[in-house]
Amino acid sequence: MMAVAAGAAGLWSEVNRCGQNGDFARALKSVNKILQINKDDVTALQCKVVCLIQNGNFKEALGVINTHTKVLTSDVIAFEKAYCEYRLNRIESALKTIQSASQQTDKLKELYGQVLYRLERYDDCLAAYRDLIRNSQDEYEEERKTNLSAVVAAQSTWEKVVPEDLGLREATYELCYNTACALIGQGKLNEAMKKLQKAEELCRQSLSEDSDQNVFDSKKKVKLTNAEGVEHKLSKKQLQAIEFNKALLAMYTNQADQCRKLSASLQSQSPEHLLPVLIQAAQLCREKQHAKAVGLLQDFAEQHPASAAEIKLTMAQLKIAQGSVTKACMILRSIEELQHKPGMVSALVTMYSHEEDIDSAIEVFTQAIQWYQQHQPKSAVHLSLIREAANFKLKHGRKKEAISDLEELWKQNPKDVHTLAQLISAYSLVDPEKAKVLSKHLPSSDTMSLKVDVDALENSHGATYVRKKAGKLTGDNQQKEQGQGEVKKKKKKKKGKLPKNYDPKVTPDPERWLPMRERSYYRGRKKGKKKDQVGKGTQGSTTTGSSELDASRTASSPPTSPRPSSGAAVSATSNVIPPRHQKPAGAPATKKKQQQKKKKGAKGGW
Repeated sequence: MMAVAAGAAGLWSEVNRCGQNGDFARALKSVNKILQINKDDVTALQCKVVCLIQNGNFKEALGVINTHTKVLTSDVIAFEKAYCEYRLNRIESALKTIQSASQQTDKLKELYGQVLYRLERYDDCLAAYRDLIRNSQDEYEEERKTNLSAVVAAQSTWEKVVPEDLGLREATYELCYNTACALIGQGKLNEAMKKLQKAEELCRQSLSEDSDQNVFDSKKKVKLTNAEGVEHKLSKKQLQAIEFNKALLAMYTNQADQCRKLSASLQSQSPEHLLPVLIQAAQLCREKQHAKAVGLLQDFAEQHPASAAEIKLTMAQLKIAQGSVTKACMILRSIEELQHKPGMVSALVTMYSHEEDIDSAIEVFTQAIQWYQQHQPKSAVHLSLIREAANFKLKHGRKKEAISDLEELWKQNPKDVHTLAQLISAYSLVDPEKAKVLSKHLPSSDTMSLKVDVDALENSHGATYVRKKAGKLTGDNQQKEQGQGEVKKKKKKKKGKLPKNYDPKVTPDPERWLPMRERSYYRGRKKGKKKDQVGKGTQGSTTTGSSELDASRTASSPPTSPRPSSGAAVSATSNVIPPRHQKPAGAPATKKKQQQKKKKGAKGGW
């Protein structure tokens, strides 16, 4: 017995967990195992009914209720029974079940309003919803107001009753839509159209802000369309749209076989319909079978020429996704009815420019311009295409071709100064004399003068420089401005300082820019500077007398560093000048050579 109790407890935990996750199919399996242990468990039977309702099995749920009437009394299961009857379109039975319940809960009152609406008892329904709104305080107030407005709309449409003003704020698309329906019932179609447009806008906004819209939520909602009786409430187009959505949902949930099965079924039912083929192509692309997808679309385009344009646009998109831009351009150019459209021209020119195929891009412009020349020569699109073609050719160095386009534009409108200026600018690059001749057609500067308030323009927010008005500079401010101006003038006239011993008759020292140590005539410091000699010399050497370190006392000491290959033995007390005191060669070029030698071969430290 203890093992059975422990097993039941585990099953109940599973039921609770599955219920919270919304997995009612799995919860039903655990409930059935509990009922195998105790077939008359009231809680388990209630859970089974709820699971069946959540899975859309209303007839089976009602069968469980009717089979266990002794255990599942009307007080225990009244709402579930009435709801199943309502969903099975047994409206009268649902009304009797609700009215026979000993306690009218809020759930039963909500269902009662729905039942009255289906029975077209609008006055009673209106009273029921008013009572609910008045006596309820929860998060479903907006839904009740929506139902209330739906009742008013039904009265206006079917019973021709002038609706009363309920004072409902049209903040949701449902309320706005119901108001439009009420206006339609009154024959106020223009006002109804405005409300419908507002309802559409609010609906789009609501759906874009809904963060719970995901694939799994959609999958749960699609299951509701499988309920019995739904097909009687929807039109053929609506049922077809649901089937399309099922195929798309199978694709997005990675159910490839199910997607193929549904799309093939839809194609057999509607061979001329484009969407099933697009779904199949999309599924093939998800499986990385792009070539097969293109072939499928190509076959459909050949069999159904009416849909060829849409199919080819999809094929071009697939080619672009694969990186085959040139092939995509070939597909787009094969759509004859779209070749001259500005959007198609712009797309093709952009793609050809990306591939650096300027000739093909210009050919696209030429074909479109020729089409408009034959069919709409005076249209604004025609002139716009010519101007864009000219700008494109100028950008890519096709000056003569651009000049031809600009001359055509100027011929169409000789008063167009902008086109004339472009034409003159283009001719100045290839034929300056022609540019001078054309420039005579430009209007004079007097006729082109614009009435512009210069002060207002300079003082505007976008001006980078604001001119200060002289009239505002008075008194001290004016003196200050003048003083600053004088200082600036002095700075401009200021000359460089000359040395104190400067003699214009004497040639300046050519080595004056070099440091004193690097000059050729430098002979070291004077005697008596012992404090400056502390720390001088190579590491580890002792401080010797200044006479020994004076380069002028060593006749044989060269002005440059001693060569390592001299072979002379150097003692600590020799007269050889330490490296740090050796004089440089005097020329910068010699110093650079010595540094290069050290970098190449010397390993010893200085």
